[in-house]
Amino acid sequence: MSDLLTFKEMCERFDVTPRTLRYYEYIELLSPQKEGRSRFYGPREIARMTLILRGRRFGFSLEELRQWLQIYDQKGTDEQNRVWIELADRQLGVLKEQRDELDSAINDLRQLRDQVSTPLDS
Repeated sequence: MSDLLTFKEMCERFDVTPRTLRYYEYIELLSPQKEGRSRFYGPREIARMTLILRGRRFGFSLEELRQWLQIYDQKGTDEQNRVWIELADRQLGVLKEQRDELDSAINDLRQLRDQVSTPLDS
């Protein structure tokens, strides 16, 4: 049991709310061991949670992550890695587009600020 985390420890370790953790279980991203009403998370669930949070940071949907995690169980590591590369390539394009849009908005805002501040500087 020493390598298992309780529900509360899992929330604390990953800085997520109990609601988030319950939701991840509900949509079958996580499958903790259950003893009565208690839940325990082993190394597999800890690793999955790490991947889920990393994937969310990169902008992947929970459904994409759920399907990707299922590939490991159904087809193994090699297929999961192949799919990961496809997902990553696609998401890199999305993030680049978002960055370009953000750079454009920053430039527009900077120009507008400069236009407004020029008469005030005189």
